[in-house]
Amino acid sequence: MTTRKTGRKRGLGSAATVGLAFAAGALAAWTTRQRQYLELRLRLAQAEQAENHRASLVDYQRLQLGLLERAIDDPELAVVLSTFEAESPTLLRQHLFANALYSNALFGYRIGVATLEELHGHLRVLCRSAPFRRYWENTRPHRASLKEDSEEGRIGRMVDTLIHDLDEAGDTEEWWVVGEPPTE
Repeated sequence: MTTRKTGRKRGLGSAATVGLAFAAGALAAWTTRQRQYLELRLRLAQAEQAENHRASLVDYQRLQLGLLERAIDDPELAVVLSTFEAESPTLLRQHLFANALYSNALFGYRIGVATLEELHGHLRVLCRSAPFRRYWENTRPHRASLKEDSEEGRIGRMVDTLIHDLDEAGDTEEWWVVGEPPTE
């Protein structure tokens, strides 16, 4: 009889052990799924935040370009945006338009429509324009306050380098290959 009682206890002990192991496994699986669910919710929240930021950038750019357009069309408004003395209303309008072109190219890069290499190519085209170069030189003091490691500071230096490289290349027929494309 002693053997039988011990056997029953061993049997109940095994069943309890199996039950506990099953419960521990289920708890571990539930914990893992809960963690995955929380990670997915966090990623979704980050993606929504990034999309909201991008939408805000688009709205801001649309407003900015609208203001530039009004200033280009109306010399009385244009002088409000100008922080330098323009020799003529035409020069002021060219500067405002150059600013709109540069801002648009920069914006395309910021929202991911263009890669840094594509931005470089687009800016290379702009840098061939004498009015753009005048605008760039006249607005140099504006860029002086940019932090060196800021995105706009780096891109401003990229434009400076492009202008320098184009000047060094001279009047080449293969201007579209001038300048070292940047890496992301």
